[in-house]
Amino acid sequence: MFITYWDEWVGVDRLMKYTDENLQKQRELNSKQDAEKTTKPSRTYYNKPKGSNGPRGKKRKHDSTLKEKGALPLEKLVNIQIPPTLKKQLIDDCEFVTHLGKLVRLPRNPSVDDILKKYIDYRLKKDGMMVDSVGEIMKGLRCYFDKALPVMLLYKSERQQYEETFADDVDPSTIYGAEHLLRLFVKLPELLVYANIEEETLRELQHKLNDFLKFLQRNQSLFFLPAYHVREEIETSTNNLVD
Repeated sequence: MFITYWDEWVGVDRLMKYTDENLQKQRELNSKQDAEKTTKPSRTYYNKPKGSNGPRGKKRKHDSTLKEKGALPLEKLVNIQIPPTLKKQLIDDCEFVTHLGKLVRLPRNPSVDDILKKYIDYRLKKDGMMVDSVGEIMKGLRCYFDKALPVMLLYKSERQQYEETFADDVDPSTIYGAEHLLRLFVKLPELLVYANIEEETLRELQHKLNDFLKFLQRNQSLFFLPAYHVREEIETSTNNLVD
């Protein structure tokens, strides 16, 4: 059962509000982590077979260094396997928004809410009965999406659209769709690493998240837009040039 575990996911609570100060903090943290990745091959430490780590003192020193630098404990990362076609979807998504100046037209149909409900219906038909953990996982994904979207799932050029679209009583999961939901799966491993989830439960969660991604892949043509629309200010600017 995942009921208690979703409530204990501290990653969502650690998400900061969207402010210039917090954005700067996040940029500094990302830069620091990128620098550490390029200068220190720490991953090889975790790939060594058991019993080959050398003296205990060195291991404790290494663990202490990782903790001091804020590096993520790799053995606790959820292994989320994004299918190749969805990886390409993420690349195209980035290209549309950041290089071509296009946006996802809102509201999306199906919305994130709709997609999560469709997956629950799919599992119900496939399993012949409703598994409680599936409903809880979808509930948790919805919660994470609503909290994470304004903090870490939007490109800078999408910020104005978000602020113009949303009122305080509106959840992002009712407005955004598969394009932004897929971005959440890139961030989930680093969010879940801080969650208080037992190893066995984490493995089951990992399995079900990967199954959900396969469901997205099978319905890719139905859930994802083939193309985005040009922002109004760009359209206006182009029309002025033509005139």
